[in-house]
This record gives sequence, structure tokens and C-alpha cells, in this order.
Amino acid sequence: MLVLLHACAAALQPATAPARTVAAASRAGRPACAAATSDAADRAKAALDAMDADVSAAEAASAAGAAFTNLNAAGPSVFPLAAVVGQEAIKTALLLCGVNPRIGGVVISGSRGTAKSVMARAVHQLLPPIEVFKDSPFNIDPESGEYDSFLKAKIDAGEIDPNALETEVIDPPFVQVPLDVLEDRLLGAVDVEKSVRTGETVFEPGLLARAHRGVLYVDDINLLDESTSNLLLEALSTGYVTVEREGLSVRHPCRPLLIATFNPEEAELREHLMDRIGVCLSADAEPVTGDDRLEAVNRALEFSRNPPEVVQRFDETTESMRTSIIFAREYLKSMKLERAQQKYLCEEAVRAGVQGHRGELFAIEVARANAALAGEERVSSTDLQMGVRLCIAPRGTQISAPPEDDLMQAPPPPPPPMDQEDE
Repeated sequence: MLVLLHACAAALQPATAPARTVAAASRAGRPACAAATSDAADRAKAALDAMDADVSAAEAASAAGAAFTNLNAAGPSVFPLAAVVGQEAIKTALLLCGVNPRIGGVVISGSRGTAKSVMARAVHQLLPPIEVFKDSPFNIDPESGEYDSFLKAKIDAGEIDPNALETEVIDPPFVQVPLDVLEDRLLGAVDVEKSVRTGETVFEPGLLARAHRGVLYVDDINLLDESTSNLLLEALSTGYVTVEREGLSVRHPCRPLLIATFNPEEAELREHLMDRIGVCLSADAEPVTGDDRLEAVNRALEFSRNPPEVVQRFDETTESMRTSIIFAREYLKSMKLERAQQKYLCEEAVRAGVQGHRGELFAIEVARANAALAGEERVSSTDLQMGVRLCIAPRGTQISAPPEDDLMQAPPPPPPPMDQEDE
């Protein structure tokens, strides 16, 4: 940095120094204007060289001090999820969806100013980095065995070996779907300009391709065009996006964490949309006390004045949440429900008058995720009750607060350990 300052000071020398240079150039037989221009160019080049050297030194120091750079910290500060006052049911649902994307996402209803979008963006900061094939526009997981059409065609033709492809670790994407999005922008389409320039059909991936393995956020989903919302939920329910147009057939995986919000005062959310999203909760369901309201206002004011200070205050809790999600994803792989536990969820769905079977299916995934997040070896009665509270009870009537525990039937006990079964 000192070299940079000296170079800049040299570039701002008084006019006497150039005058002496001009005089010397005149004695040497060179034109005065050419000498002055050359001298200024030399000083500018020296300043740029010093700046490049300073930046290189800073990058080297940063690389030596940290093996991985958190790209989330490079952008504007995001209000921490741990700093949100109240809304415990919604925060729990977001954490569970971060553990198990098969839950089907979260839709949050509420009036203006109830931290709906704040919580949606905050949970993105808790998701761990993902490993993808380098320069893959579809965020393909190297260990999943699921490939997009272009990569699969090259593998089937023997042109490339997937085990030899270079990979990289990136932050999970956060993609917001605008209300006026077109089908081509959502699903992807042929890039006509590139196709004409290259002579080959070039496919431009859409928003769903970018959101794979990240967060797909839809604000005011109740105002989204009906045909667009149907395409969106169809892709999320099947886990794949299929595009067939202009003689091109493309298929790629699409399993993001869907987070949607809406204000019921503007328009109600269609029932078939609510049924296809795993968890439907209201931010207005739980009454806010005067003390909680005051604390929420104070935290919002502090964050507006000094965002880094608020982020740092809740950094320990945020890091604990992030670590819990990482471990829970590993525990989830071996987590299963017994038949008696599945029967209990079905009976609760019948009691609540739930139509269809999505309520039980999503409740099973919630119970597995809750057990994994708690570090349990098997699903317990508490995990089953969480599945009922988040997925079955809201489908029985309208979006409302989760029911109290004493209003639900007692779930079956967890299965005995394997060693007791052998005895």
C-alpha cells in the first residue's frame, strides 16, 4: 500500500518537475510535448503496476489465510434467521426443508411486514456449499448419477468419463422468480442469436436449471400466472424439467428448495397449489406480544444502522444452525419410518379430513428430517407429531396455527433397538 501511495504522490508532483523534464528534453533535441506525454505515461504505468502488485499481495495473503471463501459474505448483509423474533413454526419448517428438500418446500402467508421474505432469504445463508461439475449450467451433482441431456449424450457416446471430470465447490444458488416471467425464461429455450452465429442449436437454460440444489424463491405466488405456476410445480413435483421445442429435446434434474410467500389480502392461493407444496403456514397465526414487537423493531433498527454488528451478534447461533444442517443431511440417509408410524400419520390425515395422500407423504419426510436434525438414530413420537403439525393439520382446514399436542392422538412408540429384537 505504501508503494501505491508513493506512486500516486509521484503522479501528482508540482508543475516544476515536468518543467525541468521539458527543459531537459529540449536540450536533448526531443519535442517538449512528446517528452511531457511520455513522462506522464511512465508515471501512470508505475502507479498501475504498484496497484497490481498490491492487489496480488492481498490475494496471496487471503489465499494463505483461508482455504475456502464464503461467497455469501461478499454481497450485502442478510438479516439472520436467528434474529427473527417469534415465528418458531416457520423457522423450524425452513430448517427442516434445508435438511430434506423432498418435503416439497414452504409457503408462508401473512400480511405486510411479517418478515416473510426476510426468513426466505435468511435460510439461504444456512445451506452448505455444493459440489458440481465445473462450468455446469445445471448444477449437476457428481455423486448423484443424474445428468442433463447434453452431458448424458457425451457419456453414452464415450466422449467423456464422468469420473474424470473436474469439479468445483460453489455456494447454493438463490433464484427469484419474477411475477411476469415467461415460459422460455422459466424452463429455458433455444438461443437464436448464438445458434445463428455458431451454426448449431444452442440451448439457454432457464431459472429452474439455475435453481437446482439451491433456493427457488417466489414472492406473491398467489399473483403468479396460473399456467406458469402449473409449470413450476409440475417440474418441482417430478424433479425434472423437460423442454421440447425447435427440434430440441432437453431434460435436466430440478430439485431446489421452494420458498413461496403471499399476502391473503391481495388474493387467496389456489388450493391445488397449496396441496402440492409441503408446508403451508401463516405468519399471522401466532399473536405477537408487546415485548416481542418492541424487540423486533429494535433489531430491525439496529440492522439498518449497522448490519455487520447484528450479523456478528448472531453469528454463533447461525453457525450452529449451518453445522446442524450438514450433519442432519448425513443422518437422513439412513432414517426410516416403521409401518406402525406410517399408519399413525394416515389415521391423523383421516381425522383431519385431508384429501389425497400428499399430506402423509410430506409428513413422513418432515418426521425423518426432524429426527435427523435432532441427531436421533430413529424416528420418535415427537418427530411424528411435528409431521402432523406442519403437513397434515394445515391441510385439514385452512392455513392456521399448528395444533396443540394434546389435540392429537398419541403416536406409537419408536421400535425397539435391533439387539432387543434379536433377543
